[in-house]
Amino acid sequence: MSTKRTEKPKKKARSADADSQRIVEAARAHFFSHGFRSVTMDDLADELGISKKTLYAHFPSKIALLEAVLADKFAGVQAKLKEVTRAYPHDFSTALHELLSNTQRELDEIKPPFVRDMRQKAPHVFKMVERRRAELIERHFGKLFVEGQRTGMVRRDIPAKLMIEILLTMVQGIMNPPKMQELEMTPKEGFTGIIKIVLEGALIRKGQRL
Repeated sequence: MSTKRTEKPKKKARSADADSQRIVEAARAHFFSHGFRSVTMDDLADELGISKKTLYAHFPSKIALLEAVLADKFAGVQAKLKEVTRAYPHDFSTALHELLSNTQRELDEIKPPFVRDMRQKAPHVFKMVERRRAELIERHFGKLFVEGQRTGMVRRDIPAKLMIEILLTMVQGIMNPPKMQELEMTPKEGFTGIIKIVLEGALIRKGQRL
């Protein structure tokens, strides 16, 4: 008897989680491509074939849904970067290539309308994005730079912590909605340019000794 009573709440919880994830995935596709200002909760409810009341039962506001979409995005990025770091602990070149490829692929999903809306409608949410982004860069690229120094592929005359601090400062200064709009660049283009500049100054060229 007690087993049956405990199974029902678990099934309901799993069902609710699945419904929430379905909503997040639909919102993510629209928000990142078209911006979240032009997508209404009514639009999402119609597309998902649910009532607006049901949608609000999972997410009480569009901002709450936006936060869930970003949390889902960061969870995916974190899992992929962690997988790369674990897969190539002592292979600097491969780890660097995989980290950059995965990061750029994730950034490619985010289009200019979303960056614009973040600036205008949810600056407080973007602050959270900046913080989470800095944590990921520091954790994964920081470890990589240290490993690169150990293997002689990254110059040792500059502390790895300083390289990461320079990278973080450049990312924060450039990859924000006003600057991205001013430069007419996508997040992927901005990040690619920053990484190229930082790494070309950090990597040891063939025959160079430092």
